[in-house]
Amino acid sequence: MKLVIQRVRSARLSVEGKTVSETGHGLVVYLGVGRGDGERECGIAARKISSLRIFSDEAGKMNLSLKDIGGEALIVSQFTLYGDARKGNRPSFTEAELPEPAEKLYRRVCELTEEAGVTVKRGVFGADMLIDQSCDGPVTIVLDLPPASA
Repeated sequence: MKLVIQRVRSARLSVEGKTVSETGHGLVVYLGVGRGDGERECGIAARKISSLRIFSDEAGKMNLSLKDIGGEALIVSQFTLYGDARKGNRPSFTEAELPEPAEKLYRRVCELTEEAGVTVKRGVFGADMLIDQSCDGPVTIVLDLPPASA
């Protein structure tokens, strides 16, 4: 599983010109599901989303989590995180999970993040989405969680 976690002041996700999700201060999480990912990776991802300390405390240090600030997470499925462009100019996506199991795992990460006490806004799995976001910092964290079978 691969995650790109961005701290934002706000974000809005639209599909076909209609707003589907909006969030204020919090995170936009781009989530890619790889072959071999499972419940273990979902749990780790949800814990990181809810507990990663990348928000500033009163002293200006990155010491607070999404839960600490009462922020929201917009979690967006993004198989292109598995794009491999090392050979040629057209990325290969062979390491990305197939759509049906990937959607189940994406939904599971969202559920586990909610269970951890975070309000989760979602993208539309498999849709062509437009995301407007106001990055804060900018702060961007990249997590690559290899499957347990790797």
